[in-house]
Amino acid sequence: MKLTHLRALVAAVDQGSLRAAARQLGVSQPALTKMLRELERELATTLLLRSTTGVLATAQGMVLYERALAADRELTQAVEQIQQLGGRMTGSLAIGAVPLAVMLLVPETLRTFGREFPQIQLRIFEELYIEQLTRLRKGEVDIALGPLPEHLPAGEFVVETLMPIDMVIIVRKGNPAARARQLADLAELPWVYTGATADSGYAKILFESHGLKPPPAGALVNSTLGLLSLIASGNYIGLLPRQIAQHPFARQYLEVVPVAEGPLKLTVVALARTDTAVKPSVRHFMAHLHRAAHHLTQADAG
Repeated sequence: MKLTHLRALVAAVDQGSLRAAARQLGVSQPALTKMLRELERELATTLLLRSTTGVLATAQGMVLYERALAADRELTQAVEQIQQLGGRMTGSLAIGAVPLAVMLLVPETLRTFGREFPQIQLRIFEELYIEQLTRLRKGEVDIALGPLPEHLPAGEFVVETLMPIDMVIIVRKGNPAARARQLADLAELPWVYTGATADSGYAKILFESHGLKPPPAGALVNSTLGLLSLIASGNYIGLLPRQIAQHPFARQYLEVVPVAEGPLKLTVVALARTDTAVKPSVRHFMAHLHRAAHHLTQADAG
């Protein structure tokens, strides 16, 4: 089974078109078709369903597609690691980060890391809720940034503790909910959830940690901008890192609800798979993350 044939399959599935896949790989369409036919003959099965509108993977095709993607990622990682161990700091680094990490840690880390290693291409993926760790487990990202997940399997990941975070309750300025002094006073009001579903997220953790039933999910959003927009323009309640909630721009529109229970205290960590943590670019990025976290912690203390 040739790697070029597997890459042809991946391109065909991704593009949904043999013409587009051939263009992506820089080969002729007949050459691409030949590679795919050879792959199907080798496996004695149909991998793609062809029609006038394009191509679609069969069940067998999707199995091979997923494995081919993983194999290609692993080979790319190996090549980059070998080059970096030889002193050539090139390649790419993919970071999955929850919104609070994107806003607090990532900008300073990218600034210093990018200055030291300009030939490393950085890609940032915003994750709603790090608990799933799906991208990291699949190898789609090298590092995941966010609050330490509960029930993390021992030994599965390298864990680097970065900094504590206080998640405070926020509402629109003028919202009567700002007068609440107990968490229970907010239990029946609509909250904005940033988890993948209403069954996950920081609001649920906050209430359950105090023995309370989680509040209703008034809205589910997939970004920090969505969270801020809903809260600033309506009667929703949400959670934000204290550093963001106290930023002069945010304070124009939002206020913190000082409930007796206090904020939700989290620990932001960086997670890497044990097999990629030895990659030089990953180690260097971790060091720059620690530097950025120290800078933020010192600024808060001051």
